[in-house]
Amino acid sequence: MRQAQSLLSRIESVPRRELYFFALYRLLEAGILAALMFSPLGEVLGQPRHPELGTAVTIGYLSLALVLFFIGRSVRWLTWIVFASVCIDVIAAALATHAVPGATAGIAMMLLFNVSAAALLLPSTRMALAVALLAILALFGEYFFTTFHDRASRSVAEVIMFAVSYLALAYLAHQAGLRTRASQALADKRGEEVANLFEVNELIIRRMRTGVLVVDADNHIKLANEAASLLLGDGADGQGADGKGASLLHAAPELARRLQRWRNGWQTDETPLQLSPEQPEVQPRFARLLADSETSLIFLDDATVVSRRAESLTLAALGRFSASLAHEIRNPLAAINYAVQLLEESQQITDGDRRLLQIIHQQCQRTNGIVESVLGLARRERATPEHVDLNTFARRFVDEYQQTLSIETDTLEPIIGAKPVPALVDPRHLQQIVTVLVQNALNYGRLPGESARIRVRVFNAEGRPTLDVMDRGPGIPEAVAAQLFRPFFTTSEHGTGLGLYIARELCRANQATLEYVPVPGGGSCFRITLPGPSALLPA
Repeated sequence: MRQAQSLLSRIESVPRRELYFFALYRLLEAGILAALMFSPLGEVLGQPRHPELGTAVTIGYLSLALVLFFIGRSVRWLTWIVFASVCIDVIAAALATHAVPGATAGIAMMLLFNVSAAALLLPSTRMALAVALLAILALFGEYFFTTFHDRASRSVAEVIMFAVSYLALAYLAHQAGLRTRASQALADKRGEEVANLFEVNELIIRRMRTGVLVVDADNHIKLANEAASLLLGDGADGQGADGKGASLLHAAPELARRLQRWRNGWQTDETPLQLSPEQPEVQPRFARLLADSETSLIFLDDATVVSRRAESLTLAALGRFSASLAHEIRNPLAAINYAVQLLEESQQITDGDRRLLQIIHQQCQRTNGIVESVLGLARRERATPEHVDLNTFARRFVDEYQQTLSIETDTLEPIIGAKPVPALVDPRHLQQIVTVLVQNALNYGRLPGESARIRVRVFNAEGRPTLDVMDRGPGIPEAVAAQLFRPFFTTSEHGTGLGLYIARELCRANQATLEYVPVPGGGSCFRITLPGPSALLPA
């Protein structure tokens, strides 16, 4: 960043330097003129024509040159300063030429630089040519004045050649100035772009979630972004004893050891490591800053992000596998269901066997529902929300669940109010979500030797319809509660760990939330917060 700012400052100081050298050249001209007038060098040019005029012009021009040297470097007033100063140069040159005829050619030659420099600095072509015409008019004016009042000391051919030179040099210098200014503008633009890109790159590196460390050959940390500083803790701050930055060996000894092994060409240990307490584990990666450089780049990837990415890939593969498996299950399942229906029509089936057939038929329907859910999750079917009264839903759900699945001595009851609780949700998805929660409560929400007591409570929380599935079991430990909704996480030997994950995904598809709420008096509560009836239906 400092290099970019230095570049911009150098570009911006170009006009100021040009004005400085222009004023310095003017001061040189005034000094030479003073030397010709007030030193023995003036005898080389002969006797002045008008000594008093020469003295006055010399003193006045030297004074103005000193003033312009000290105050005439303002870039803001560049145009007017250049134009006014070159007018002073032209007038002083004309008067000095008239006062000291012997210096006519030299003064005219030196004026060429003033005219060219002014044309170079002036932004307008008209002003540049005006400066040249002013010098030509002063040249011819002095020549004709001298011719009419005295004998001319030079030929008209010399005057014409100087006039053409003034005009040509002014035009060429001005064109060169235009190109220079265009190049300077382009350089300014490119410099700003470089500075902006540098700031953007610096911001991106600083705000990256991946920690980035730059470590030199002596294992001193030269640069660390915010993520790396957070992962290293206080070890990344400060400087070493030699003033070269914090030592990686002191900040993270294990990381320094792995870096050294990588530099030696040994096999890199890819197991995650924890650099400081209360920080997540990281997966270090190493790279050289340049091909022949000993300076190394260390990337510290959050191991939890890597694991989530691997988990996502696993879920994607599992989704495709589940969809394929579900298709294969549906055919034999349909055959079993059809065979059960045929057996139920037989007159030779006893009442006990008929009850078993009913259980098989119910379980076939339940399995088919699970297959449909897996297929829907694999296909990412969109929810079709409807306006649903949660009180009516809870009452009907409890009745159907008790009729469909025997819960023996366990209890399942709805807790509803007198007023309707309208919500916007896909009834099929809500049925599946609550079924998963109730089934989990029946399996795990009971104290040893006691029956499960499950309640489905409906109420409004902060203006949003809410449904709780509560039990009076032992509750869920805090360590387990933090991982409840992770796929494949289960505390049961026979569980798949997908029930709560699918339930939360279905909630997200309906713009609802599913969370675990600890119960202070014991037990567990899973809370579904649904969109209200005023929510917009999806297009």
